[in-house]
Amino acid sequence: MKKVCSALSLFFTLSIVAQNNDDNLPYYEIPEYSDTYTAGTVAARMIDGLGFRFYWATDGLTEEDLSYKPIGGSRSTGETVDHVLTLSYVILSAALHQPYDKKDTSQLSFEEKRKQTLINLKTAADILRASDDVSKFVIVFGERENPFWNAINGPIADAIWHSGQIASYRRTSGNPINSDINHFTGTVKSN
Repeated sequence: MKKVCSALSLFFTLSIVAQNNDDNLPYYEIPEYSDTYTAGTVAARMIDGLGFRFYWATDGLTEEDLSYKPIGGSRSTGETVDHVLTLSYVILSAALHQPYDKKDTSQLSFEEKRKQTLINLKTAADILRASDDVSKFVIVFGERENPFWNAINGPIADAIWHSGQIASYRRTSGNPINSDINHFTGTVKSN
């Protein structure tokens, strides 16, 4: 089963990478919504919303934005991006039925971290979207299994929160997000 999940993960990731370049990453807009409501389509839509918010919160960040820290002792914008990347790996691991294994992303550039976060979220959302029963997607830390409920109020909600932080930080550092995006519809206004 692990080999099948790993193969599916690789397939989804390669498919997304093949379809996208740095100018066309997942979540420029939210994908069309499903015609049916299932646990999987609702969970996937939450992740799609997260992906859209993260895409636009991080689009066009400068080095000055990434180093911005509101007060001493808090995370900088760049450190917050790192944290969301880690959370995306936790979400993806649950979708792939794999224990979470901390990744060393310290050598990645900001653009690589952003891209990987978006790919992780899109892959997880696509897997969940195809499932009617999300209870089988547990989060595993070492020997401890946590139900999917914890994914919702844990890494998914946490990453949405931090995407809002990034948007707030960038406004404070003088680089607000694109005013043409519509968070309600998950679309970008045409000029």
